[in-house]
Amino acid sequence: MRLTNDNPMVGRSDVERIYPRMVDLRRLLHRYPELAFEEAQTARMIMEELDRLGIPYEYGGIGGGIVARIAGKSEGATVALRAEMDGLPGVETTGLPFTSLNPGKMHACGHDGHMAMVLGAAALLKDDPPPGNVLLVFQPAEERGGGSRVILRSGALSGVKAIFGGHVTGHYRVGEIMVAPGVLTAQSDGFLIRIQGRGGHGARPHEAVDAVVVAGLLIVAMQTLVSREVNPVYPSVITIGQVSAGSAPNVIAETATLRGSIRTTLPEVRKHLLEGLERMAKGIGDLHNARIEVIVNEGYPPVVNTLAESEIARRAAGKIVGEKGLVSMEYPSMGSEDFAYYLQEIPGCYVRLGARREGWEHIPLHSPAFDFDEEVLKIGAAFFDRVARDAIEAYA
Repeated sequence: MRLTNDNPMVGRSDVERIYPRMVDLRRLLHRYPELAFEEAQTARMIMEELDRLGIPYEYGGIGGGIVARIAGKSEGATVALRAEMDGLPGVETTGLPFTSLNPGKMHACGHDGHMAMVLGAAALLKDDPPPGNVLLVFQPAEERGGGSRVILRSGALSGVKAIFGGHVTGHYRVGEIMVAPGVLTAQSDGFLIRIQGRGGHGARPHEAVDAVVVAGLLIVAMQTLVSREVNPVYPSVITIGQVSAGSAPNVIAETATLRGSIRTTLPEVRKHLLEGLERMAKGIGDLHNARIEVIVNEGYPPVVNTLAESEIARRAAGKIVGEKGLVSMEYPSMGSEDFAYYLQEIPGCYVRLGARREGWEHIPLHSPAFDFDEEVLKIGAAFFDRVARDAIEAYA
């Protein structure tokens, strides 16, 4: 849905005024994507824009983040707005005239748009400062490495009353904003399973312990952890994404490796699945005289929006897109997001911004063909501007 005369955004000359600049920034950032903890050029472009706007900032260097500060007209609460700087590995296939110029890297998750939105909100807030302070957080490494923890460890968010962030999505149309309290995304844990059998000739299986057979049994058994041991009303997923074993078709593999992920939304379900994974690995290993090692790499925790800040965000979103543009979420996403670390220490709300144009085919995030309707930049900038003002007023 593009902006129409029925949309509350129409007539917002301040947003329309900065829109061309946001488009230019988004396209510039899109051309030069950088991977997690490597965002040197991206940071430089952001700092150049902050300098142009006359907004002071602190930069943690390559692998660090940028935290800018808009001082309020009077003493008031401090709130933060967050955008991510990193792109993803991948070869872009969008065919856009501003396609990635960095081989093997692209902005396939919309972070270029998020940065442009927050910079747009910065321009609005700088022109008319609220009665409180606004921190603009440009963090590294959301996709890999949990860069939000870099910002938190720096102490730059000390004293912040609330933090707000958002993500473009093709699941909703432009002009729609999804705001929901409580659990929004899943806990994400990765795992590595090493199976040690005994190699041998394919013609004499009785002399060997076949790691491929053990791996197959374990793959099938693991799926019953979700299908038969978890209450169906509690979302959970176990995925085996990589399997490697064997050296030749007539050789019984001595070793096999499985790599995968576990997604959960409740701590007790996560605990049960992790313990069940160990239990099944041990049982199948004992059954077939194989040694099985399970290594779990803890991923991002769930994003849990706080109630009061979700209500502030919902009211702010309603002022931008109207009641018809407000979208609720029935079930948590099984994706993950490192905004969760902020919410473990600071109240806040993470929203989703509709970015699909009417008639467009839905292309998922992380696809090499991912793109979004740039009209969402207006919605995002106006929302971030409004939610910062409304939050400061709420904490007065």
